[in-house]
Formats: sequence, C-alpha cells, structure tokens
Amino acid sequence: MAENTKKWEETGRRYRTYIKLEKRLSENTVESYMRDLRQFAHFILRQYDVTPRKVERTMIERYMGWLFERGREKTSQARCLCGIRSFFNFLLISDQIEASPAEFVDTPKFGRHLPDVLTTAEIDRIIATVDTRTTKGIRDSAMLEVLYSCGLRVSELTSLRLSDLFFGEGYIRVIGKGDKQRLVPISTVARDKIQRYLEKRRSARSGEEVVFLNNRGGQLTRVMVFTILKQAAQRAGIDKHISPHTFRHSFATHLLEGGASIRQVQEMLGHESILTTEIYTHIDRQFLRKEILEHHPRSRPRT
Repeated sequence: MAENTKKWEETGRRYRTYIKLEKRLSENTVESYMRDLRQFAHFILRQYDVTPRKVERTMIERYMGWLFERGREKTSQARCLCGIRSFFNFLLISDQIEASPAEFVDTPKFGRHLPDVLTTAEIDRIIATVDTRTTKGIRDSAMLEVLYSCGLRVSELTSLRLSDLFFGEGYIRVIGKGDKQRLVPISTVARDKIQRYLEKRRSARSGEEVVFLNNRGGQLTRVMVFTILKQAAQRAGIDKHISPHTFRHSFATHLLEGGASIRQVQEMLGHESILTTEIYTHIDRQFLRKEILEHHPRSRPRT
C-alpha cells in the first residue's frame, strides 16, 4: 500500500498545481477539492489498494454509496463527484489514462433549492441595526450595503481593493471566479457609506490596499462577514436562514422584479452560464401573476 499511497500523493500535488494555476480556481475551492480527493484516495487505498490510473467506475460508484450510507447530503455527494470527475479529467488530458472512469457515474438527484429572499424592507431593517457611532459600525454598514447594492459574492467583497473603486464613473471593479473581472454599478448610498468608512478607518498597514479591514488592519475573513450579517439579522428579528449569499440572491430577484433582463442580471452577477442565473433568480408567484395580468393581451378586458 505504501507505494500506491505515494502515487496518490504525487498525482495529488500535480493536480493541485493544475487547478490552481491553469484552472485558476480560488484558494477556498482548491482546498475543498483537495480535501475531497484525499478522502476519496483514502477510501480507494483501503478498499482496493490501487493507483489513480487503476481506478474503475465500479469503485467510484461504491465510494458514492459509502458517502450515502454515512448520511452525506446529496449536495455534498454531488460536490465530491464533481471533484472526482475533475481529477480524472486532469489524468485524461495529461495522457495518464485513456478514459475517465467517472464519466458515466450518476450524479445524485435532488430538487432545486432556492435560498430565502429578503424584501427591501427586511434588508433596510438589518442594515439599520448596525451602530454607526464607531468605525467598526461604519465599516459593517458599508459592507452590508455593498453586498446588497452590488450583489457580490462574499469572497469578492473581502478582496475588494481601493484601486477597484471608480466612484467618478459610478462603478466598482470586481474580481470574480477564475480571476475574471467585471464592472458593477454602485449606488449612491453604497458609495457614500464606503467614503465615510475610508475617512474614519485607521491607516492600513504598509502595502495593504483592501477596502474592508479587520481590527488589526488586515483583510476580513469570510467567516467574519457571515458573523456580522448573522448578528445584524438577529437584532432585526428576521426569522430566516440568512447568509451573504441571501443578499446576493435578493439583489438578483429585486433586479428582475424591477424590470431588468436576465442577461443584465447574468452580467451583474458574473455568471458564465445563463443557466446558473436562472437558478438564482426566483420571482415570487404573486409578482409574476401581477405582471401577466397587467401586460398580457389576453388579460385585458374586451370591449
């Protein structure tokens, strides 16, 4: 087993370099893929003691069954299978295997899950609970406003830099997945809150250009943003499952309800495929019914 373990470790290191440098995945995604790969490798070595090149479809299916037996959520199973497919695709393009054993393994079936959508009133209540008498409060208020007004991913928010602010033109530059850049319009409210925070915050450490800083002058973590939002929602008495992604989802929904096209929303969210946007954007049935009754010719009274 020792020799085969070494093969998995060597191949794993090359795969990590591939997804980080060539696929340009974020550090968090890389770590998630590698964690899943280590678990998969451990299972294969324990059950079959073979190298990556000798893995067969039935082995992967048995692993997926093992995940199911352990009570893993279907979304977690699907993510693991996605990582396994990515790993064997890497072996395929690097001519280490002739066909991927993961290609025809079925993805767990699950219904579409849509996160809660907040109303504009609920978002206003959440942001209003922040005490803006302190620099930290001014930062938190600005941060939450940008999350909603610009529809950013939490990783995009925490990595936002001073050089990404183009207030004169009314935009911010966002570095999204795969280091892809997009320009997102910024509201007057969000711009003013950022400017107030920048005037109040203490000087950043040398070379630090990140907009939103922690108490030590460094970059905020994703966990800190989750905590700040969760605490604000609790103070506001909002009884929904809320995360930074809820603000992003609400941003997309409110844009559609306001008349924006799905293509425009796709651009704002930074989605590569419009199918992803269709999953995110959920318009409530009452709004749809109202729009149909108002605009469809068959809904107008006959004269």
